[in-house]
Amino acid sequence: MSASTTTVDEPGLAPPTPGRPPAASPPVRRRGPRWRTLQALKGASFSLPFLAGFTLFVLVPIVMALRESVYSTKTSGLGFGGSTVTFVGADNLLRAGADTVFWAGMGRVGLYAVVVVPLTQVVSLGMALVLDAASRRVGARFRIALLLPYMVPGIVATMIWIYLYSPVVGPLHEFFELFGLDVNFYSSSLAWVSIGNLAVWGSIGFNMLILYGALQAVPHEIFEAARLDGASEARIAWSIKVPFVRGPLVLTSLLSIIGTLQIFNEPLLFRAVTPESITKDFTPAMMIFNQAFQVGNVNYATALSIVLALVVGAGSAVIYRFLNRSEP
Repeated sequence: MSASTTTVDEPGLAPPTPGRPPAASPPVRRRGPRWRTLQALKGASFSLPFLAGFTLFVLVPIVMALRESVYSTKTSGLGFGGSTVTFVGADNLLRAGADTVFWAGMGRVGLYAVVVVPLTQVVSLGMALVLDAASRRVGARFRIALLLPYMVPGIVATMIWIYLYSPVVGPLHEFFELFGLDVNFYSSSLAWVSIGNLAVWGSIGFNMLILYGALQAVPHEIFEAARLDGASEARIAWSIKVPFVRGPLVLTSLLSIIGTLQIFNEPLLFRAVTPESITKDFTPAMMIFNQAFQVGNVNYATALSIVLALVVGAGSAVIYRFLNRSEP
């Protein structure tokens, strides 16, 4: 009785023929470190345009600013006798750090940010929650309408509000007169209120869009489970939706703080109609502009810019550390 043998063919190999040894499997080429390095370089090449722009428009200006801040340019003979460039080291930076006018403007901007930034965030979050609670069709229509103020250029928006605030031709002055109120939006007591209203009007659309997009990414099964447990819509919004958008809230808050501390366009245009309320050094950015283009002291203006950048960076880091929490 002869024993039968069973041959199991391996996948990918030809069945052995009688009288011939089985064919050997082809050698497998292993992709070594060189191939992986090439793939990594190909992926990194997509970031070259960003790196080029970042180097050209951020790093190079920073190096040039640091270089300008350590020199001082003095003219003689009303500018006809030439100019002398002198190395002064950190004198410009020390002078900027002790400038009371500059820090007074920084204090005004800081108080302005304490009011405007939280107000902008609260209004934007409220609008995003309302749109998220509405149907998708209604939310899409109102989303575009609420985004329109952000799409208006800042200079154009400021000109529009200067007209609205005008006590001569503006409709707001006549509206308040119906209630017996004589409101002058250009007075020194209401200058920041007028500028703050313009800033909130122009920025809530962008912040609302960011928060609304984050709310759309929240799983709706969580809302259904909360409703089955008896939670009201207000409770769902406060306990579920708001914690889920904490990250975007931190982002929009940082962007608002950075933009507020560098405010320039609005007070500069308001100064054209109310120079007695808004001085040339009303904000740090206006003082830098005045020193660079009116006084002609570019070196000192550069030092002021470096100090302002350090304050903005430090303030952003503190706010980020305070607001950032682990997301649910």
